[in-house]
Amino acid sequence: MDFSDSPEERVYREKVHAWLSANASPAVAEQDLSVVADADNVPRAKEWQARKWAAGYAALTIAKEYGGGGEAPIKQVIYEQEEAKFDVARGTLDIGLGICIPTVVVWGSDAQRDRYVKKALSGEEVWCQLFSEPSGGSDLAALRTRAVRDGERWIVNGQKVWTSGAHFADYGLLLARTDPAAPKHKGITAFIVNMKAAGVEVRPIRTMAGSAEFNEVFFSDVSIPDSDRLGPPGQGWQVGLSTLMHERMKAGKGFGLAGWKKMLDIARNARIDGAPALKDSRVRERIADNWAQEQALRLLSFRAQTALSQGGIPGPEQSISKLVDGTLAQQAAAFMLDLVGEPAVYAAGSDSPLRSVYSSWMWAAATRIAGGSDEILRNVIAERVLGLPTDARPDKNTPFNEL
Repeated sequence: MDFSDSPEERVYREKVHAWLSANASPAVAEQDLSVVADADNVPRAKEWQARKWAAGYAALTIAKEYGGGGEAPIKQVIYEQEEAKFDVARGTLDIGLGICIPTVVVWGSDAQRDRYVKKALSGEEVWCQLFSEPSGGSDLAALRTRAVRDGERWIVNGQKVWTSGAHFADYGLLLARTDPAAPKHKGITAFIVNMKAAGVEVRPIRTMAGSAEFNEVFFSDVSIPDSDRLGPPGQGWQVGLSTLMHERMKAGKGFGLAGWKKMLDIARNARIDGAPALKDSRVRERIADNWAQEQALRLLSFRAQTALSQGGIPGPEQSISKLVDGTLAQQAAAFMLDLVGEPAVYAAGSDSPLRSVYSSWMWAAATRIAGGSDEILRNVIAERVLGLPTDARPDKNTPFNEL
């Protein structure tokens, strides 16, 4: 494992930092995740994306012929590390640019790549991911949204849920069941769906944090041309796996909800029995434990970064990062809320510095579901990292309509 940049990487990092310094202001506060999926933030995010695209920093790993940078993955990592230091609109377009569009590049036809990729990379069009369903839970292959072929079109009926950004998306990556007589993993097909098409209804879900970044999406006789089918019929599970790989990579990079520095600041100002909370050995122990786990995550990210730098691909150990990161964020958020108490709740919706404590606590539970629930990730780690026997799957080869 190599913790330092190569000479070429160092030069590139300096180049990226110089461009960012000339085009953005340094970040002065942590990013408020409730703003990331706010429709009001979309114009700012699209403007920043267009500026990045014009400068050659949009989707660095996608081939130049499709509008990307055509660079090695390590350069994307370096860019994201440097961009995080600046006050720019990050996160709003991440699902489309980091998950959906790379899947279109891999599975799409030449016509699909020409039509969709550049417009997304330049910030002109926004995408969402239409996978989860109310009855499926963490079992994506249990999806029930149906797509029936009618000549050169497919008619879609069904429901998706927890779709981030659907309320401002132009297009979505949709998985639907096209062969109910096939086993559940084999009867699925992927589609590109126009989110403004007739029959598509988006209903925002108001979360306990007060924001509405998630949505229910209903499909009522939605017509999708066969030219917007992504990959062969019945191969949607393979398309979905490509998408989930990109999602885990994004999710494992950290949610930015809490950290030992933030815990330290809170402990300095909070009081226990009239004394600063930081003087309490139990508080210091919790902060130290958080710091140690964050350093372990940092080393795991260096491992993945080293693999990218050497031309490799990070393996399923990325699931470890995502699993620990989500758990750590929730534990830290709960700890800070315990220290601050009711004032953090009263600060919700205000400009108080304590607002972020309440927001972090509200968001933290979602980090253990988004991008793969804890249970799914533990299975991935057990089977693909540790080589343990796989779970029994008696329904694997049973036709879906017989389950």
